[in-house]
Amino acid sequence: MDEENSLGERFFEVYPAGNLFIPAPHGRLEAILKEPRPQTRGAALVLHPHPQHGGTMHNKVVFRAARGLEDAGFATLRINFRGVGQSTGEYGYGIGEQEDARVALDFLADRYAALPLIVAGFSFGSRVGLEVGLRDDRVRALIAIGTPVNMYDFSFLRACRKPILFVHGELDEFGSVESLRSLVAELPLEAHAQLRVVPGVGHFFDDKVDEVRRIIAAWAARQGAEQVVSPPV
Repeated sequence: MDEENSLGERFFEVYPAGNLFIPAPHGRLEAILKEPRPQTRGAALVLHPHPQHGGTMHNKVVFRAARGLEDAGFATLRINFRGVGQSTGEYGYGIGEQEDARVALDFLADRYAALPLIVAGFSFGSRVGLEVGLRDDRVRALIAIGTPVNMYDFSFLRACRKPILFVHGELDEFGSVESLRSLVAELPLEAHAQLRVVPGVGHFFDDKVDEVRRIIAAWAARQGAEQVVSPPV
């Protein structure tokens, strides 16, 4: 659940030029903003796993998911939820973390007012991101990685009308593929829901985390192209 292991990757993650703090009702959110060059096609918020189980914005799956979005031309914002790293506040039992996600989306919407927004999350971050992104009209698409369907109620997704991508390990300990397939089958046709299963790995994707990056990059590139050709009305 740590950030990238090599010294170079670790240095890049801890001290990048894109470090910033975003004002929040409880004080501030620590964040990392990355803007692709030469063109930004959209912006994405990427949310981390459970704060009480070591989850941070430096988690390797979160990092690779963000890189995939950047590969597709999206600016990415990763935040530390309240009480994590240099973010102020205390763990909010999912409710407070939803507020943090909304604060981060306000930041992205102000900075990239003319561009489509995506919300992505891993594990606990997927539960937070899906609920917030579903209800926010500024968000055009959703990504759920390692969706813990065995731990949380995701029935609210039956109201989803936005494109949604699920990326899941075949051997995920916190959400069986069968349960996730059942959930996806219940979603409205308008969601254009896609489920990509990475074979032979569990919740943390083990040595196939780069496959997560590639899946997300390909899917997000299509979303960005569709928004350019047919912008939302």
